Amino acid sequence: MAARPPVPVLVLRALIALAFEALLLAWGLGGFSALVASPRALALLAIWGVVGVALTVTRPVRGQDIVTAEKDPLAMVALALLPLSIPGVAAWGGRLDVWPLPAPELLGWIGVALSALGFGLRVAAMRQLGPRFSPLLAVQREHALETTGWYARVRHPGYLGSMLASWGAAITFGSAMALPLALVMLLFQLDRIRREERLLEQRFGDEWRAYAARTGALLPRVR
Repeated sequence: MAARPPVPVLVLRALIALAFEALLLAWGLGGFSALVASPRALALLAIWGVVGVALTVTRPVRGQDIVTAEKDPLAMVALALLPLSIPGVAAWGGRLDVWPLPAPELLGWIGVALSALGFGLRVAAMRQLGPRFSPLLAVQREHALETTGWYARVRHPGYLGSMLASWGAAITFGSAMALPLALVMLLFQLDRIRREERLLEQRFGDEWRAYAARTGALLPRVR
Protein backbone atom coordinates (compact mmCIF):
# COMPACT_ATOMS: atom_id res chain seq x y z
CA MET A 1 0.00 0.00 0.00
CA ALA A 2 1.39 3.42 -0.95
CA ALA A 3 2.57 5.75 1.80
CA ARG A 4 0.37 8.73 2.53
CA PRO A 5 1.95 12.14 1.76
CA PRO A 6 2.53 14.39 4.79
CA VAL A 7 -0.55 16.25 6.06
CA PRO A 8 0.85 19.71 5.13
CA VAL A 9 1.27 18.53 1.53
CA LEU A 10 -2.31 17.26 1.46
CA VAL A 11 -3.63 20.53 2.90
CA LEU A 12 -1.59 22.51 0.35
CA ARG A 13 -3.16 20.50 -2.48
CA ALA A 14 -6.61 21.27 -1.11
CA LEU A 15 -5.82 24.97 -0.88
CA ILE A 16 -4.52 25.05 -4.47
CA ALA A 17 -7.76 23.44 -5.64
CA LEU A 18 -9.73 25.99 -3.59
CA ALA A 19 -7.79 28.85 -5.18
CA PHE A 20 -8.69 27.55 -8.63
CA GLU A 21 -12.36 27.34 -7.66
CA ALA A 22 -12.16 30.89 -6.30
CA LEU A 23 -10.73 32.07 -9.64
CA LEU A 24 -13.66 30.56 -11.53
CA LEU A 25 -16.13 32.07 -9.11
CA ALA A 26 -14.46 35.49 -9.34
CA TRP A 27 -14.68 35.28 -13.14
CA GLY A 28 -18.40 34.63 -12.93
CA LEU A 29 -19.03 37.43 -10.45
CA GLY A 30 -16.92 39.97 -12.33
CA GLY A 31 -13.75 40.19 -10.26
CA PHE A 32 -12.28 39.56 -6.83
CA SER A 33 -13.90 42.64 -5.34
CA ALA A 34 -17.30 41.25 -6.31
CA LEU A 35 -16.29 37.88 -4.87
CA VAL A 36 -15.33 39.40 -1.53
CA ALA A 37 -18.56 41.44 -1.47
CA SER A 38 -20.77 38.36 -2.00
CA PRO A 39 -21.70 36.57 1.26
CA ARG A 40 -23.07 33.59 -0.65
CA ALA A 41 -19.87 33.23 -2.68
CA LEU A 42 -17.78 33.39 0.49
CA ALA A 43 -20.04 30.80 2.11
CA LEU A 44 -19.53 28.45 -0.84
CA LEU A 45 -15.77 28.94 -0.65
CA ALA A 46 -15.81 28.16 3.07
CA ILE A 47 -17.77 24.97 2.41
CA TRP A 48 -15.41 23.93 -0.40
CA GLY A 49 -12.37 24.64 1.78
CA VAL A 50 -13.60 22.55 4.70
CA VAL A 51 -14.65 19.70 2.41
CA GLY A 52 -11.39 19.77 0.46
CA VAL A 53 -9.24 19.59 3.58
CA ALA A 54 -11.47 16.90 5.12
CA LEU A 55 -11.26 14.73 2.00
CA THR A 56 -7.52 15.05 1.45
CA VAL A 57 -6.68 14.36 5.09
CA THR A 58 -9.15 11.54 5.81
CA ARG A 59 -9.28 9.77 2.44
CA PRO A 60 -7.65 6.35 2.78
CA VAL A 61 -4.43 5.55 0.98
CA ARG A 62 -5.16 3.68 -2.20
CA GLY A 63 -4.18 0.04 -2.09
CA GLN A 64 -6.87 -1.47 -4.26
CA ASP A 65 -6.78 -4.92 -5.83
CA ILE A 66 -9.24 -4.46 -8.69
CA VAL A 67 -10.58 -7.59 -10.35
CA THR A 68 -13.33 -6.07 -12.52
CA ALA A 69 -13.27 -2.61 -14.04
CA GLU A 70 -15.04 -0.74 -16.79
CA LYS A 71 -13.43 2.21 -18.55
CA ASP A 72 -15.54 5.35 -18.50
CA PRO A 73 -13.32 8.27 -19.59
CA LEU A 74 -16.06 10.56 -20.91
CA ALA A 75 -18.13 10.32 -17.74
CA MET A 76 -15.05 10.76 -15.53
CA VAL A 77 -14.08 13.95 -17.36
CA ALA A 78 -17.66 15.27 -17.33
CA LEU A 79 -18.18 14.50 -13.64
CA ALA A 80 -14.90 16.27 -12.86
CA LEU A 81 -15.43 19.41 -14.99
CA LEU A 82 -19.16 20.02 -14.58
CA PRO A 83 -19.06 20.58 -10.78
CA LEU A 84 -16.22 23.04 -11.31
CA SER A 85 -18.07 25.00 -13.99
CA ILE A 86 -21.54 25.14 -12.42
CA PRO A 87 -20.83 27.77 -9.69
CA GLY A 88 -19.00 30.10 -12.08
CA VAL A 89 -21.69 29.87 -14.75
CA ALA A 90 -24.39 30.41 -12.09
CA ALA A 91 -22.56 33.51 -10.83
CA TRP A 92 -22.12 34.79 -14.40
CA GLY A 93 -25.83 34.34 -15.08
CA GLY A 94 -26.68 36.17 -11.88
CA ARG A 95 -24.39 39.06 -12.75
CA LEU A 96 -25.91 39.37 -16.23
CA ASP A 97 -29.45 38.82 -14.89
CA VAL A 98 -30.00 35.94 -17.32
CA TRP A 99 -32.94 33.62 -16.57
CA PRO A 100 -33.58 35.19 -13.15
CA LEU A 101 -35.06 32.99 -10.44
CA PRO A 102 -37.81 34.15 -8.05
CA ALA A 103 -36.79 35.34 -4.56
CA PRO A 104 -33.09 35.22 -5.49
CA GLU A 105 -31.80 36.05 -1.99
CA LEU A 106 -33.85 33.35 -0.25
CA LEU A 107 -33.36 30.81 -3.01
CA GLY A 108 -29.65 31.62 -3.08
CA TRP A 109 -29.19 30.79 0.59
CA ILE A 110 -31.24 27.63 0.12
CA GLY A 111 -28.74 26.75 -2.61
CA VAL A 112 -25.83 27.31 -0.21
CA ALA A 113 -27.53 25.06 2.36
CA LEU A 114 -28.10 22.35 -0.27
CA SER A 115 -24.45 22.54 -1.27
CA ALA A 116 -23.33 22.13 2.34
CA LEU A 117 -25.73 19.22 2.87
CA GLY A 118 -24.65 17.56 -0.38
CA PHE A 119 -20.94 17.84 0.30
CA GLY A 120 -21.42 16.62 3.85
CA LEU A 121 -23.30 13.58 2.59
CA ARG A 122 -20.67 12.84 -0.04
CA VAL A 123 -17.82 13.06 2.47
CA ALA A 124 -19.69 10.80 4.90
CA ALA A 125 -20.36 8.24 2.16
CA MET A 126 -16.74 8.26 1.00
CA ARG A 127 -15.45 7.83 4.54
CA GLN A 128 -17.84 4.95 5.14
CA LEU A 129 -16.58 3.13 2.03
CA GLY A 130 -12.96 3.75 2.97
CA PRO A 131 -10.50 2.04 0.59
CA ARG A 132 -13.41 0.67 -1.43
CA PHE A 133 -14.11 4.16 -2.77
CA SER A 134 -12.84 4.61 -6.31
CA PRO A 135 -13.50 7.09 -9.12
CA LEU A 136 -13.39 4.07 -11.44
CA LEU A 137 -16.23 1.69 -12.20
CA ALA A 138 -14.52 -1.18 -10.42
CA VAL A 139 -14.96 -4.13 -8.07
CA GLN A 140 -12.06 -5.13 -5.83
CA ARG A 141 -10.98 -8.64 -4.91
CA GLU A 142 -11.98 -8.27 -1.24
CA HIS A 143 -14.93 -6.01 -2.05
CA ALA A 144 -17.76 -6.27 0.50
CA LEU A 145 -21.23 -4.97 -0.27
CA GLU A 146 -21.94 -1.95 1.94
CA THR A 147 -25.50 -2.02 3.31
CA THR A 148 -25.23 -0.12 6.60
CA GLY A 149 -25.33 3.53 7.65
CA TRP A 150 -26.21 5.83 4.75
CA TYR A 151 -26.24 2.80 2.46
CA ALA A 152 -29.05 1.14 4.42
CA ARG A 153 -31.64 3.34 2.68
CA VAL A 154 -29.88 4.68 -0.42
CA ARG A 155 -27.56 2.70 -2.67
CA HIS A 156 -25.57 5.72 -3.88
CA PRO A 157 -25.43 8.42 -1.15
CA GLY A 158 -22.22 9.79 -2.65
CA TYR A 159 -23.92 10.50 -5.97
CA LEU A 160 -26.90 11.96 -4.11
CA GLY A 161 -24.53 14.30 -2.28
CA SER A 162 -22.93 15.41 -5.54
CA MET A 163 -26.36 16.02 -7.04
CA LEU A 164 -27.49 18.17 -4.11
CA ALA A 165 -24.24 20.14 -4.16
CA SER A 166 -24.42 20.82 -7.91
CA TRP A 167 -28.10 21.83 -7.93
CA GLY A 168 -27.53 23.96 -4.84
CA ALA A 169 -24.63 25.80 -6.48
CA ALA A 170 -26.69 26.23 -9.66
CA ILE A 171 -29.33 28.33 -7.85
CA THR A 172 -27.06 30.18 -5.41
CA PHE A 173 -26.75 33.36 -7.46
CA GLY A 174 -30.36 33.85 -8.54
CA SER A 175 -30.04 32.65 -12.12
CA ALA A 176 -31.14 29.45 -13.83
CA MET A 177 -28.28 29.67 -16.32
CA ALA A 178 -26.34 26.77 -14.74
CA LEU A 179 -29.34 24.47 -14.30
CA PRO A 180 -28.84 22.84 -17.74
CA LEU A 181 -25.29 21.94 -16.67
CA ALA A 182 -26.64 20.43 -13.44
CA LEU A 183 -29.12 18.43 -15.51
CA VAL A 184 -26.36 17.14 -17.81
CA MET A 185 -24.36 16.15 -14.73
CA LEU A 186 -27.38 14.25 -13.36
CA LEU A 187 -27.76 12.37 -16.66
CA PHE A 188 -24.10 11.31 -16.52
CA GLN A 189 -24.60 10.20 -12.91
CA LEU A 190 -27.67 8.14 -13.77
CA ASP A 191 -25.85 6.41 -16.62
CA ARG A 192 -22.87 5.74 -14.36
CA ILE A 193 -25.18 4.34 -11.66
CA ARG A 194 -26.77 1.99 -14.19
CA ARG A 195 -23.42 0.58 -15.28
CA GLU A 196 -22.01 0.47 -11.75
CA GLU A 197 -25.03 -1.51 -10.55
CA ARG A 198 -24.59 -3.96 -13.42
CA LEU A 199 -21.06 -4.69 -12.19
CA LEU A 200 -22.26 -5.08 -8.60
CA GLU A 201 -25.04 -7.45 -9.62
CA GLN A 202 -22.54 -9.57 -11.54
CA ARG A 203 -20.30 -9.74 -8.46
CA PHE A 204 -22.85 -10.19 -5.65
CA GLY A 205 -25.82 -11.81 -7.42
CA ASP A 206 -28.80 -12.48 -5.16
CA GLU A 207 -27.28 -10.49 -2.31
CA TRP A 208 -27.24 -7.42 -4.52
CA ARG A 209 -30.74 -8.02 -5.89
CA ALA A 210 -32.18 -8.34 -2.38
CA TYR A 211 -30.39 -5.15 -1.32
CA ALA A 212 -31.60 -3.26 -4.41
CA ALA A 213 -35.18 -4.41 -3.78
CA ARG A 214 -35.31 -2.69 -0.38
CA THR A 215 -33.38 0.51 -1.19
CA GLY A 216 -33.58 3.38 -3.66
CA ALA A 217 -30.77 4.37 -5.98
CA LEU A 218 -30.72 8.05 -4.98
CA LEU A 219 -33.75 8.46 -2.72
CA PRO A 220 -35.11 6.12 -0.01
CA ARG A 221 -37.62 3.65 -1.35
CA VAL A 222 -41.22 4.29 -0.24
CA ARG A 223 -42.44 1.15 1.47
